[in-house]
Amino acid sequence: MTAQNKSLLTLKRKPADTAEALSERLHKVLANAGKGSRRMLEERIANGEISVNGAVAEIGSSVRAGDRVTLDEHPYVVATDTREHADVLIYNKPEGELVTREDTEGRPTVFEQLPRVRGGRWVAIGRLDMNTTGLLLLTTDGDLANALMHPSTGIEREYLCRVHGEVPDETLEQLKSGVDLDDGPARFDSIELVSEGGSHSWFRVTIGEGRNREVRRLWDSQGFLVSRLKRIRYGSIELPRTLRRGQSEPLDEATVKALRQKSGLGDPQPVLTLSPVLRQRRAQRGVTEYKPDQREAPGAWTGSYYNEARELTAFDRIRDDGPGRPGGKRKRRPRGDVNGNVARPDKPKPRKHKKKRSVAPGQELPSVRTWFAGDERKGNNGRGGNKGGPRRHSGKNHRGRH
Repeated sequence: MTAQNKSLLTLKRKPADTAEALSERLHKVLANAGKGSRRMLEERIANGEISVNGAVAEIGSSVRAGDRVTLDEHPYVVATDTREHADVLIYNKPEGELVTREDTEGRPTVFEQLPRVRGGRWVAIGRLDMNTTGLLLLTTDGDLANALMHPSTGIEREYLCRVHGEVPDETLEQLKSGVDLDDGPARFDSIELVSEGGSHSWFRVTIGEGRNREVRRLWDSQGFLVSRLKRIRYGSIELPRTLRRGQSEPLDEATVKALRQKSGLGDPQPVLTLSPVLRQRRAQRGVTEYKPDQREAPGAWTGSYYNEARELTAFDRIRDDGPGRPGGKRKRRPRGDVNGNVARPDKPKPRKHKKKRSVAPGQELPSVRTWFAGDERKGNNGRGGNKGGPRRHSGKNHRGRH
């Protein structure tokens, strides 16, 4: 997500009148921070697992910006989230995932695949059952999610569904005019045949409500089974063709503003959330203490766990090889550099002696002929030698005559 989408958290208290308006229930603030569902958080508050300002919290207690909250032995502070706009995410839901935060049977959920939000949580705009795939919208603004899900907004949902068997025209007209379900009358706003043939047919249907399994129940009321169901549009937002199953992408700011206008909401209002308390880590257990020589540093203590302490202990163990050492002699300085992080100097690497290359018989080098100053040199077409014949040089040093 881009840096513009990050919300601003502040710990500054507002004036008295604004602080009263920002006072919210504890379980709501915890839910805004993504610590769980409100029902689960209320149970934890009743069990005394959460404390506020050092005291055990009670059900119905309220908090405001600046209060300290302890949850699972981790300290948090209540902060004000002044968001300029909410974040909305498009998720291509695959088959087999649940739109819930906790599942008692341990089945996978959509929230396990979503990117993390700092100081907030993702709220699903509507739900899809486990066998339904396609477009799922999620947002960090709970008010926006509730407004988009409310039936009064009349936002259309478009689905692709595969129905077993041949569907007569009378059944299609009945589904568009309306049928009675267990929770009241329902109908399709439009039905369009995509393809038919064989044992099943594909239809494109739109509906203006978001009841539980409403599309499947409408077809089931007429005796038809839906074997495949995929949502491809929610209002003006369509499922991108390039978005693979199990992947998500954020909506741009202009589209989010259009959604807020469609739902009748204004600018996002500040809400309270939790911010973790940083740089307050507990001391490491099992840390040994090292006490240096009291004559050099009286009363100085340090823990050998940290890097600086390791360097100090290493330097303190180095022997003094100077001439003033009592009972000792001046020793030669060892070769190589002394590493301060170890107790002894680095040993020089032994030199490797190169083996002399042996000369095969018949490949001996010819004797070297030299000339000295004062000798005459004759040449014949570049060839010549010393006067009286070439002189063979012995191993002794010779000097020329001057």
